[in-house]
Amino acid sequence: MTSTKLIEKKTERSGLELNLTPRDIVTELDRFIIGQKEAKRAVAIALRNRWRRLMAPPEMRDEIAPKNIIMIGPTGVGKTEIARRLARLTRSPFIKVEASKYTEVGYVGRDVESMIRELMDLAVNMVQAEERDKMAERAVELAEERILDLLLPGFNKSERSKGGTEQQPPTTRSKLRKLLKDRRLEERDIPLEVEQSVPQPMTRIFTNIGLDEMEKNLNEAMSQLFPKKSHKRMMKVSEAREILTQEEASRLVEMDKVVSEAKTRVEQHGIVFIDEIDKVAGRENRSGPDISREGVQRDLLPLVEGSTVPTKHGPVKTDHVLFIAAGAFHVSKPSDLIPELQGRFPIRVELSSLTKDDFVKILTEPQNALILQYETLLATENVTLEFTPEAVEELASMACAVNEKQENIGARRLSTIMEKLLDEISFDAPEISPTKIIVSANYVREKLADVVENTDLTRYIL
Repeated sequence: MTSTKLIEKKTERSGLELNLTPRDIVTELDRFIIGQKEAKRAVAIALRNRWRRLMAPPEMRDEIAPKNIIMIGPTGVGKTEIARRLARLTRSPFIKVEASKYTEVGYVGRDVESMIRELMDLAVNMVQAEERDKMAERAVELAEERILDLLLPGFNKSERSKGGTEQQPPTTRSKLRKLLKDRRLEERDIPLEVEQSVPQPMTRIFTNIGLDEMEKNLNEAMSQLFPKKSHKRMMKVSEAREILTQEEASRLVEMDKVVSEAKTRVEQHGIVFIDEIDKVAGRENRSGPDISREGVQRDLLPLVEGSTVPTKHGPVKTDHVLFIAAGAFHVSKPSDLIPELQGRFPIRVELSSLTKDDFVKILTEPQNALILQYETLLATENVTLEFTPEAVEELASMACAVNEKQENIGARRLSTIMEKLLDEISFDAPEISPTKIIVSANYVREKLADVVENTDLTRYIL
């Protein structure tokens, strides 16, 4: 009874951290992603529904299923970025996988349950890093005490508790502690025992079921059989402080607590983004059996419906993990998925192709706008880069033109065009700095017109 109440309290506390309205979520996504209002609204509602479920009475909480989403749209329009920013916004465990990498049980390849195991590993690392940050101040203090022990080798802990010795009174240690905190002993050499990396035997498992997980677990078990060797070496105080701080932080972190919190986060807030779901969808005009493709869908079904996946950190339930599937669906359609899987993805949103106006906004408006990235990079070389509004318009027009002529890769086309445009400036930056370069529409046309108009060149360069 007591443990159940603790779980409920933890769940409620986690829910309060996700108390963002759908409008707040969309506003935050707008800072990084241009357009795609329908998709943003869909994920915002799905996320808010998770918070609503956590706030619901305990007897109803487990009955409310997550509203999984299928995003339909060409590459480069923001499907992955929407899911990734959503997870970052809520500090939720997030993993992106590609459906085409998995095969059904019995075929050589990855089994679908490995995505949950990877999500759990990621959550453990995330919580462990947070706990280390919380213990950072205490870890620094303990590391400094160990450094003082090394600077005053005769002044051990038992002597410290007695108030010191005649040879090294407490005042000596106090003076050294002050110098250490003032960073005036950073170049002093001290002897420190460090673990020696011993090559561990690698074991290969030749099986087609759970290959990655079994191999990883066996190698970890084998590494525990061999004792860790350590050796003394002289190093600077500044270097020793970093090593000892990490050691002390690791000792202070309670791994049982970390695993418990990570499991709660995965089960209540985990997000799995399955890309290329259309690659495992059946096709109406297919000829012959297609067992593996449909088999992946059938293996995915228990995960999406809710099942318990064994991991090295313990069993993890997927009943309330949010699954977001995405695909271009050029050849197949969402209706080509098996009916049971379709029913588990009740929300479907179509992402539109990007227009010239969208490209202009992508280049200039987001917090991580592409032009701002290049300006920041070149500023490190004392080269000030400035784009005129006409130059931005020209870049957007060229990106649209190339996407129409060749394969439509969405906003990713802007990166290839920008690299080609700034190739000469990036190369010469160290020699020409400090300077200011204004990129005009004429400069853009001069550097890119020939490449864009020549279909053969476009195919290989852009």
